[in-house]
Amino acid sequence: MFSSSRPTSRPWPTLPSPSRPPFRTHHPFILLLPKLSTSSSDPSPSSPSSSAAGSIRRLVLTPEGRTKLSTLPDREFYSFPRFVTHVDDGFIAALTELYRERLRPGAHVLDLMSSWVSHLPPEAQCRYGRVVGHGLNAQELARNPRLDYFFVKDLNRDHQLQLDAESFDAVLCAVSVQYLQWPEKVFAEVFRVLKPGGVFIVSFSNRLFYEKAVSAWRDATDYSRVQLVMQYFQCVEGFTQPEVVKKLPVKADDDQTPLGGIMMLLGFSRSDPFYAVISYRNFKPTNEMQ
Repeated sequence: MFSSSRPTSRPWPTLPSPSRPPFRTHHPFILLLPKLSTSSSDPSPSSPSSSAAGSIRRLVLTPEGRTKLSTLPDREFYSFPRFVTHVDDGFIAALTELYRERLRPGAHVLDLMSSWVSHLPPEAQCRYGRVVGHGLNAQELARNPRLDYFFVKDLNRDHQLQLDAESFDAVLCAVSVQYLQWPEKVFAEVFRVLKPGGVFIVSFSNRLFYEKAVSAWRDATDYSRVQLVMQYFQCVEGFTQPEVVKKLPVKADDDQTPLGGIMMLLGFSRSDPFYAVISYRNFKPTNEMQ
């Protein structure tokens, strides 16, 4: 969608990590997965007094659900830059339109788990106050023309974001949530850096690096993946009830073109399904009520 431009030389400055109480959790049953078994490495159960906004109310994934087929560290797996898009043009168009609808001009935006493109609307009236990118490959992030700053961090090893609390109007995570091994902690960090009324948009399709997706995602249906992301939001105190936006592809048997016939025989659709789960910190602003 967006062509590459000259590399930016402005990595995001390191900010002091705010002091916060440790995460407190308890263990629920998760759809399509066995009950969560406690272990000595799990965070301690939640107490009645730990219901402050931004705290983790429960764990969503089991230890087994967090596992990956590849044990290669993520920084090594993503060390080689991939200047490609991992979803088709229909998905990208739907995502850009969603950003156009939900992100106000002048907003401070954090693009989490980003790469060389952010799929933000290109028109001048959609310019944002600041766009900060995060990812695992500095070369990809440096090629992203929409980023004002960027930083590299493996969120599966260190879940904290070295960013000020309440400093962003929007946080985005496109086609990457399936790789988080501790999504509960990352979503809690997103809540912390969002301003009250700020939005978190998590989008995904059915594409993935299979060996790097967590087991809970690999073994799930598209419907179950939507439910999983909703639970990620719901496990953090203070996020609004998640909204789901979806755009499903035309079935191959509804496509009368020659290619559609071939796709039907192979059991494929011609485009990527689009899913987004959206939630706000504390409240949804009245100007975004639908």
